[in-house]
Amino acid sequence: MLKRKQSSRVEAQPVTDFGPDESLSDNADILWINKPWVHSLLRICAIISVISVCMNTPKTFEHYPPLQYVTFALDTLLMFLYTAEMIAKMHIRGIVKGDSSYVKDRWCVFDGFMVFCLWVSLVLQVFEIAEIVDQMSPWGMLRIPRPLIMIRAFRIYFRFELPRTRITNILKRSGEQIWSVSIFLLFFLLLYGILGVQMFGTFTYHCVTDDTQPGNVTWNNLAIPDTHCSRELEEGYQCPPGFKCMDLEDLGLSRQELGYSGFNEIGTSIFTVYEAASQEGWVFLMYRAIDSFPRWRSYFYFITLIFFLAWLVKNVFIAVIIETFAEIRVQFQQMWGSRSSTTSTATTQMFHEDAAGGWQLVAVDVNKPQGRAPACLQKMMRSSVFHMFILSMVAVDVIVAASNYYKGENFKRQYDEFYLAEVAFTVLFDLEALLKIWCLGFTGYISSSLHKFELLLVIGTTLHIYPDLYHSQFTYFQVLRVVRLIKISPALEDFVYKIFGPGKKLGSLVVFTASLLIVMSAISLQMFCFVEELDRFTTFPRAFMSMFQILTQEGWVDVMDQTLNAVGHMWAPVVAIYFILYHLFATLILLSLFVAVILDNLELDEDLKKLKQLKQSEANADTKEKLPLRLRIFEKFPNRPQMVKISKLPSDFTVPKIRESFMKQFIDRQQQDTSCLLRRLPSASSSSCDHSKRSAIEENRYIDQKLRKSVFSIRARNLLEKETAINKILRACTRQRMLSGSFEGQPAKERSILSVQHHIRQERRSLRHGSNSQRISRGKSLETLTQDHSNTVRYRNAQREDSEIKMIQEKKEQAEMKRKVQEEELRENHPYFDKPLFIVGREHRFRNFCRVVVRARFNASKTDPVTGAVKNTKYHQLYDLLGLVTYLDWVMIIVTICSCISMMFESPFRRVMHAPTLQIAEYVFVIFMSIELNLKIMADGLFFTPTAVIRDFGGVMDIFIYLVSLIFLCWMPQNVPAKSGAQLLMVLRCLRPLRIFKLVPQMRKVVRELFSGFKEIFLVSILLLTLMLVFASFGVQLFAGKLAKCNDPHIISREDCHGIFRINVSVSKNLNLKLRPGEKKPGFWVPRVWANPRNFNFDNVGNAMLALFEVLSLKGWVEVRDVIIHRVGPIHGIYIHVFVFLGCMIGLTLFVGVVIANFNENKGTALLTVDQRRWEDLKSRLKIAQPLHLPPRPDNDGFRAKMYDITQHPFFKRTIAVLVLAQSVLLSVKWDAADPVTVPLATMSVVFTFIFVLEVTMKIIAMSPSGFWQSRRNRYDLLVTSLGVIWVILHFALLNAYTYMMGACVIVFRFFSICGKHVTLKMLLLTVVVSMYKSFFIIVGMFLLLLCYAFAGVVLFGTVKYGENINRHANFSSAGKAITVLFRIVTGEDWNKIMHDCMVQPPFCTPDNSTYWKTDCGNYAGALMYFCSFYVIIAYIMLNLLVAIIVENFSLFYSTEEDQLLSYNDLRHFQIIWNMVDDKREGVIPTFRVKFLLRLLRGRLEVDLDKDKLLFKHMCYEMERLHNGGDVTFHDVLSMLSYRSVDIRKSLQLEELLAREQLEYTIEEEVAKQTIRMWLKKCLKRIRAKQQQSCSIIHSLRESQQQELSRFRNPPSIETTQPSEDMNAINQDNSTQPETSSQQQLLSPTLSDRGGYRQDTGDAGRHCPQRKIGQWRLPSAPKPISHSVSSVNLRFGGRSTVKSVACKMNPMSDAASCGSEVKKWWTRQLTVESDESGEDLLDI
Repeated sequence: MLKRKQSSRVEAQPVTDFGPDESLSDNADILWINKPWVHSLLRICAIISVISVCMNTPKTFEHYPPLQYVTFALDTLLMFLYTAEMIAKMHIRGIVKGDSSYVKDRWCVFDGFMVFCLWVSLVLQVFEIAEIVDQMSPWGMLRIPRPLIMIRAFRIYFRFELPRTRITNILKRSGEQIWSVSIFLLFFLLLYGILGVQMFGTFTYHCVTDDTQPGNVTWNNLAIPDTHCSRELEEGYQCPPGFKCMDLEDLGLSRQELGYSGFNEIGTSIFTVYEAASQEGWVFLMYRAIDSFPRWRSYFYFITLIFFLAWLVKNVFIAVIIETFAEIRVQFQQMWGSRSSTTSTATTQMFHEDAAGGWQLVAVDVNKPQGRAPACLQKMMRSSVFHMFILSMVAVDVIVAASNYYKGENFKRQYDEFYLAEVAFTVLFDLEALLKIWCLGFTGYISSSLHKFELLLVIGTTLHIYPDLYHSQFTYFQVLRVVRLIKISPALEDFVYKIFGPGKKLGSLVVFTASLLIVMSAISLQMFCFVEELDRFTTFPRAFMSMFQILTQEGWVDVMDQTLNAVGHMWAPVVAIYFILYHLFATLILLSLFVAVILDNLELDEDLKKLKQLKQSEANADTKEKLPLRLRIFEKFPNRPQMVKISKLPSDFTVPKIRESFMKQFIDRQQQDTSCLLRRLPSASSSSCDHSKRSAIEENRYIDQKLRKSVFSIRARNLLEKETAINKILRACTRQRMLSGSFEGQPAKERSILSVQHHIRQERRSLRHGSNSQRISRGKSLETLTQDHSNTVRYRNAQREDSEIKMIQEKKEQAEMKRKVQEEELRENHPYFDKPLFIVGREHRFRNFCRVVVRARFNASKTDPVTGAVKNTKYHQLYDLLGLVTYLDWVMIIVTICSCISMMFESPFRRVMHAPTLQIAEYVFVIFMSIELNLKIMADGLFFTPTAVIRDFGGVMDIFIYLVSLIFLCWMPQNVPAKSGAQLLMVLRCLRPLRIFKLVPQMRKVVRELFSGFKEIFLVSILLLTLMLVFASFGVQLFAGKLAKCNDPHIISREDCHGIFRINVSVSKNLNLKLRPGEKKPGFWVPRVWANPRNFNFDNVGNAMLALFEVLSLKGWVEVRDVIIHRVGPIHGIYIHVFVFLGCMIGLTLFVGVVIANFNENKGTALLTVDQRRWEDLKSRLKIAQPLHLPPRPDNDGFRAKMYDITQHPFFKRTIAVLVLAQSVLLSVKWDAADPVTVPLATMSVVFTFIFVLEVTMKIIAMSPSGFWQSRRNRYDLLVTSLGVIWVILHFALLNAYTYMMGACVIVFRFFSICGKHVTLKMLLLTVVVSMYKSFFIIVGMFLLLLCYAFAGVVLFGTVKYGENINRHANFSSAGKAITVLFRIVTGEDWNKIMHDCMVQPPFCTPDNSTYWKTDCGNYAGALMYFCSFYVIIAYIMLNLLVAIIVENFSLFYSTEEDQLLSYNDLRHFQIIWNMVDDKREGVIPTFRVKFLLRLLRGRLEVDLDKDKLLFKHMCYEMERLHNGGDVTFHDVLSMLSYRSVDIRKSLQLEELLAREQLEYTIEEEVAKQTIRMWLKKCLKRIRAKQQQSCSIIHSLRESQQQELSRFRNPPSIETTQPSEDMNAINQDNSTQPETSSQQQLLSPTLSDRGGYRQDTGDAGRHCPQRKIGQWRLPSAPKPISHSVSSVNLRFGGRSTVKSVACKMNPMSDAASCGSEVKKWWTRQLTVESDESGEDLLDI
């Protein structure tokens, strides 16, 4: 239903056309321009134009000369077509004049520019053919814009069924976010660029021979391999004897020869930082820095660079694309189609009426027989046996194909057993297809997409078995049969459909990627095809391979470096920027789009998420009911309850034994019932109990109701009926007033979100309680009544949903109770239940002692003994850390860490077996772990107890680690042969750091997050293995035995591959020295060998799978591509490119998407709707929000106020930010004491420092020292400025290298303050910081896994000989070096080459069978499992968890104003208002000040008392109720506002929704009661005032009569008193009272303002005279007449209501008269016919 509503709404919207306006005026005199075939022809011509420009290169014409004339002819034809189109459009539209003229249309201008470029290209080609212009001249760069014409082929699809403004806003917001993240990336690039310049500088010192002469440096003068060195003796690498450390720049080498990477100045440094951040070649930069500078400096710089830039900052791009794509998906759902559930391709669903009269979807089989086959064959074809047989045959075929291998060159391959098996399987599957066609008919057969795929395979494999086509490209059809096996697993089929089913998005993205590659390859081709000594862009295939290589990031630095060296030093910056921008877009935006599409496909529809939440709650309730299997085993044994004997009863007969639990229950029942009654009975009669007691009563509402019914049944029922009736009247009145338009006379004003949500709640509750009665709906139209009825039905459904939620909660409680009952029954009936080791008693003192020791922990929460509130201590974070685990676990954590530190000192040369100091740590660990396990087993049991040690995988791991450590300690083998059980035991001992996972709860949560989504990760792994198997089988059949070649490149045939030859040695990858005449590169003589490539081959499926797994990690695939192209053929390069594209764009992004989806599911956010996710983001954002630490502006307009205005002006802040950047620019070159440039730079920095001192001084004057100190940013500025002043003093005093270093550090520290001055940088930096905080335990988990692998690597590969990548920098000789190697592998830097170096086997190494530390051989199987498992776990899973956290926090901090429930402007406004109310800056205010705060709020958080006085009362009372009238914090008020500003029915989850609705209902009820109480008091006052008035008239008449009588009769006994002066004075006071009271400006009363009303009531009762029946009596003695005047100025809706009550009256009303008055008043309110002044309405 939701989808249909959305689709209908979208269909009604206008179509937005961003494409060209090709439909011109119908009355145009040129008719052919409007023909559809003309438009299609021009789009085809655009593609032909791109093909033409791709062929237009000198090398292409050199290989195929006729192509020069072919391209000329094509360009000429295209030029005439497009020129004719341009002239026709100019004629029809007009060139300049008119609203739709040619130059005013953007697409027409683009078309005209393309026509101009086509003309320029054609003229240039004429000159080239005439040899006027050389083909290798730079004039060919004029063809660079021509490939952009491909846009014409696809721009017709730039039409969307959405309003243009919405699409424009989406694109604008997306562009702004991408731009902001790019600025953030630039900030970190600049930061690390400055750090690199100051920490390293140049890498120009190399080891050269002693006879090297300046200006004559050759390859033979360098060390092999080329080695950097340090000029300082105490740090870096020192050259061996015969070499010296020299600066090659001083020896005469140019910058181009030295290479462009380094930290010479800021530009080169940023370029180098970006290369390192791409995780390509960064480790070699680090090794160069290690050799040239101190080791710690290199490790710190590069490891933090990889962590922040490569893992955190660059992944923010993925978050941007995912968030943007999610919004686009919601808007474009009609265009892309909605996601539907997985249905079989062979079935359809139809509506059928069931027996109950309802409708349901029923699957209808479309395989209904439609052919002419006999019934028996049709039945066989539909049977499951037939399908399973066919699938089993497919599996056998796959196994047979995977068993194929290379058997040598002399073996005849075409007619071997594999060929015969392929023929047999092909015939079998052909017969299957014919049978299905016979049974279903051809039309029925091809109606299924699955059958179409099967038919395609049948045709392809039939052609494949033809001898001439065997082992050709048709082999793809054979190996694609494995895809049919997906039907075996329904879960896998559903997963594949979920990912690839809605193929429009993924297909469109693939087409876009391919088009981008073609366009960029053509542009690069025309840009660099004329460059000499550069063969990467000579033809289009080579240009395409180079740009595709940059897209995959494998070796992209080599492509850029070769191009930079070829174009020269002048154009190198421009070319570098070009490649960096393309790499940035391709790797950060394009790949992120694939992740976004996959995540979008995994996303559930909004209407299914709440249903999933309910189902998940039910499933959790069901799982809690059952005991684990290790406890249910006791149910298999007979019951043997524990019996007790009562011995103290005076009796003559024997007392039988009874159950102990029964006696306890019987004895304690009466006491429990009594305490329960005493605790709950007062709550039924008292309404002024404490809030803590009231919350406890609300939690046990069911029991309270039972007690009330049993004790106060009559009274409670009467009160409940009255309360319900009054609530109904209140809600009906509110509803009627809303519908009757009682607020129409007020000025139109946009209502705040608080008001909107309040009225939504009121409307819901009024409808839910049935207030839409006939009386309210009188006078409405039929449409309004129908709408009200639908609203009532909708809210009744919501009420039914509430009941379902409550039922689920009750089910959970019942499940927990049942589980507890089961445990109690087992504990009662089985004496050995809950007995550790079946020996220690349940309540034994020793067990209790062990429990106390095991469960003792630090109490982190300090509570107030009186109020029970949690105290906020100063060191609460430290207390929380101490209370994280028990004391015993803290001890074991420390012992485990110490043991791991001890293991880090172990190496093949310092073994624990021969080092007594290392054995001490081993003994300590085993002893402490023995004590720990014994205590825990005695306290909780081993296995068959509820809280046993072995109750989950963590307990099993603890026991396993303990047993391994104990066995190793007892055995302590002296000789450990390689590949033996002792070495395996040492490897298992390396799992010791994993104990931290069990001891720390947050680490266990990380493990659960990893393994809870194992199913989806397993499915992705199966898909990737299937993809690898398909390509591996194809590779074996096509490339087996063809990759072998002689190592001498000059030898082609195998017969000639013998003897020796001289091989050149690669000296350096960074230097670009040219060989001089007669010079040879260093080399040596080696024998010729005919062999496969060193690291891969396709001779069997196993080796092919390993090679493709390495390619799947995007490492080494360029080498595989080059070898296949060089040794098999260029056409076969398509094979590896297709595999890399599928593996990179789809396979690896599947891992990212699945890990992110599982992370969200584990956190509970996967099933959250959009509103619920925004609410969770809002709550997290509000937790981080803090009050402003900005003091208010001084009151006067003096000097401080002017300073305050200056320092808070935006221009002043921007000026300071520009000055900070200007000072940072001074670090563009290294501050070296020997460099003369350093002195003026330092002097300018001193000037900047004094400017910042002036800034701080101005702020201190403006804000006062105490106000300045309140802000952390000001404290940081003060600290940096103070350091700057200290540096200035030391600089002029010492003037050495240390002061320059200090000055650079001060500038870097100040550079960080830029983030606080820019909102975007601040938000993104906050995203990164919070991501680091939330991913702390994930990072710790990664380090622990890395530590385990490092210890194992030392044992397995500690003595492996040096190879291609195992060298003095990267090896496993110690744990520290192993950690650096593994960190390198995490980034994927040549991990496969390190693995192959660790696989070295004899005869390429020296074996030793006695001990593993005496051999330099590797371990083939161990290396395969070790490196592949490590790379998959860390690189594919753990790092993607970081991406998931960044995506989560990005939506938290960087959502737009439209996405946020409370925007940043709202929060900022609230902070400002809080700053005004909280004058003491303590972060808390008294409860009575909340009303001031709410009155001051404006904007979306404004509470308008003209409309929402009731909301104001609710909010004030909520604060009073939750905090008992005490102080409230910043977050308390903000949380209350956040709840009031959202639609809780949409935003809150089930449990939180119920609790919130219960709280709001209670608040509404209490406020309603208080409002009615106040109104009744006012009614009584009004009645008494009227009676007093009549009483005063009668009294005055009687007095006048008495005076007349006394005048005539003059009786001496009667004395009268005339109120002359006193009465007049009082009347004067009463007359002046309204003027006085009208000047008061009081806030609206809340429940805390009860004093005035109590005083009124008391005065009225105290001054009212006594009454006798039927007569009035004068006072017996003359007394002064006193009047009690109470006036309250209530400011509601701009009116001032003054009530002056003089209580000199005799009340004549009782309860009945008051009730009749109330009834009359409510009648007037409900009918809205009151002629009152409106004061009573406003008092409700």
